[in-house]
Amino acid sequence: MRISNLKCGLVLIALTCFPMVIWIVRIPRDKDSTAVGTARWTDLQNLYGHLHLAKKMEAEVSRDLRAVLQQLNSICQPVNNIRVLPQNVAVSALKEMQQVLQRPNIHHYLPHLRQNLDSLSPNVVLGQGRHGVFLVMGIPTVKREKQSYLMNTLSSLLFSLTQAHRQHLLIIVFVAETDSEYVHSTAETIKKHFPDDVQSGLLEVVSPSPHYYPDFSTIKESLGDSKDRVRWRTKQNLDFSYLMHYAQDKGSYYIQLEDDVIAKSGYYDEIKAFTAQEASKDWLFLEFSQLGFIGKMFRTSDLHMISEFFLMFHKDKPVDWLLDHILWVKTCNPEKNAKHCNDQKALLKRQYKPSLFQHVGLHSSLLGKIQPLKDKAFETSKLYQAHNNPAAELSSSLTHYQQHSLERAYKGVDFFWALTPSQNDYILFKFLQPIHISGYLFRSGNIETSTDKFHNTTVEVLPRNASVRQKFLTSLPSAYKESDNGFIIVGAFASGLAEGAIEDVLQPICAIRLVFQSDADVWAILSEISIKV
Repeated sequence: MRISNLKCGLVLIALTCFPMVIWIVRIPRDKDSTAVGTARWTDLQNLYGHLHLAKKMEAEVSRDLRAVLQQLNSICQPVNNIRVLPQNVAVSALKEMQQVLQRPNIHHYLPHLRQNLDSLSPNVVLGQGRHGVFLVMGIPTVKREKQSYLMNTLSSLLFSLTQAHRQHLLIIVFVAETDSEYVHSTAETIKKHFPDDVQSGLLEVVSPSPHYYPDFSTIKESLGDSKDRVRWRTKQNLDFSYLMHYAQDKGSYYIQLEDDVIAKSGYYDEIKAFTAQEASKDWLFLEFSQLGFIGKMFRTSDLHMISEFFLMFHKDKPVDWLLDHILWVKTCNPEKNAKHCNDQKALLKRQYKPSLFQHVGLHSSLLGKIQPLKDKAFETSKLYQAHNNPAAELSSSLTHYQQHSLERAYKGVDFFWALTPSQNDYILFKFLQPIHISGYLFRSGNIETSTDKFHNTTVEVLPRNASVRQKFLTSLPSAYKESDNGFIIVGAFASGLAEGAIEDVLQPICAIRLVFQSDADVWAILSEISIKV
């Protein structure tokens, strides 16, 4: 309706409501002039009174009409303005109006976070900002009263990785504590044990703001659990949610682990192969362990929804129950029976067997709780990896322990375990005749004895042709150096692993040797020997 039409309508209504405004004065025709004059005078007085009243009422009606018209104009004005605005300005104006309706965020579930601006700022203690990896591993860890399993867990995860694996992986250790001294102590321990993996950005250590956690003393008991247990599981839900939020833009997939597990040797390749097989299917998570929340892998694109669900109900149930509830919400029909529901949920979680991760912690992070959980589908990893190696004469200056000889390790039936190496100790593989070697891989330590690794140890080759060797030495890259007796240093151990290729100009090769450049503090294990021809 146009405003002008509306004004006209309101005026007509006013005139209709007040008929006394329009008067037709009829003067009677009476022969008696006195009577006529008196009647006229009376009519004029009445008319004057009515007109005075009408004028007074007209002023009031006009004032009311002006107020109504002002209100109508204020209502209609935004609409009229938007109609004539340029499209881009109109869209901007609409967006500003839409900001009034905001979707819930973490502050709705944890209102105490509004009190501190940095309550959600992660404290990145160690890290190189790695992004775009294939797989992100999240490991929350807390201070344990009895025993810490974290270093053993990290050693297990890193043990079987190749250099190629390391480039496409990110392991985030989330120290879920607000004690800055403990956080930095944990970070220093990790840096000391795995310096190369910290330097490369493979390992990252993060902790939350001191203002992240709510007042747990106000949490109500539920599910028949004690107050300590309710607090423990509530904090655990908040830890998982925080870690997922932090990791969601760092890779394609995210796998949830705990700080007291060990991994099967070769787990990375098995995860990648199974993920490729299931990539085109509709699933919420892949299971690489049957225990609780261990080994559950998600697409990072789903992490926002999952972590927000955990936040919504962080005080109500344990995390593995909440994960099952997400499946229920997505698939179950209340009009169907329990079997139908379970069948539908199974479609969104796909299990890989045998399990790739095993729970090893006996003492739970909940004080006083013993948790001897074991995954029966987990196959114990071998302590060595077998390969078909070329025929060679073997020798070493090291003394092996019991039956763990170099010969058995080279054949792939055992690992080589030697007493503490000293500077210039060596392991020599001399081939029966010069051969072409494309590459090598030597892995030290094993799942059970991850500390017995090779440190400050070089990989050296002996080319057959001395003249070619000398020509190569004149144009050596800075990474290569000449050793003694005609050997050339082509690599070194890093984080217990030596892996690389051998330049064509050095072929054929007469021998390969490993040389310790300094005294060691521990014994040495060589669990994998692979000389690729």
